[in-house]
Amino acid sequence: MKNILFLDTETTGNDLQKDRLMEVCYKIREKEEIFCELFKPPLPISVKSMSVTHITNEMVENKSPFQGSSFEKELSGLLSNHTLVAHNAPFDISMLESEGLSVPSFIDTLRVARYMDADAVIPEYNLQYLRYYLGINIPEAKAHDAKSDVLVLEALFERLFEKLRKTEKTDAETLEKLLEISSHPSLMKKFTFGKHIGRLIEEVAKTDKDYLEWLYNQKIQDPSLTDEDDWVYTLKHYLSK
Repeated sequence: MKNILFLDTETTGNDLQKDRLMEVCYKIREKEEIFCELFKPPLPISVKSMSVTHITNEMVENKSPFQGSSFEKELSGLLSNHTLVAHNAPFDISMLESEGLSVPSFIDTLRVARYMDADAVIPEYNLQYLRYYLGINIPEAKAHDAKSDVLVLEALFERLFEKLRKTEKTDAETLEKLLEISSHPSLMKKFTFGKHIGRLIEEVAKTDKDYLEWLYNQKIQDPSLTDEDDWVYTLKHYLSK
């Protein structure tokens, strides 16, 4: 089975078009060490990002840029022969690609978690919510910290892998299924916002198709949204029925 590389990034913000890396952490599956480093981004860290990550502009002022660093070179080599595992992987991949890196193979635990929740019983799919909802116990992992997130990510991946393995014949086939699920946007099942919050999208499509059309137009107008692909994919799916 291809080597697995767990990765988490901290960024100056959540805009796919302009924000950049300020911290990267990664861990190779079945190895103990986690590699983590701060970098000076080419733009200021947003106040919103600082409030979440507790990484300030002062903390990175004297750090080296990511591009051209030995960390970048090492990570580039690892990505060429490892499968990247990240939560909301398209976002991390976008940030890595903004720095000139290529990610040929990836698994998105967010998409996998959504896929495996066939009855849409999990209210949220962010990493920390899944950590506590699924009872993943990692005492050393803090609430929000790239190094801690890598530990939670690894544990979540192993949980999802083990569950999916029960329906597949081999570890290799399980990995292939994870890659396949991750290769296309998620099909959302429930609204978590707006006037139809908590309702199945399939039901809303039958009674309020105008709302789906309005939301679709909103989503395609803002390419900076991190969940755009999933929502556009979902709305097109139900609007075509």
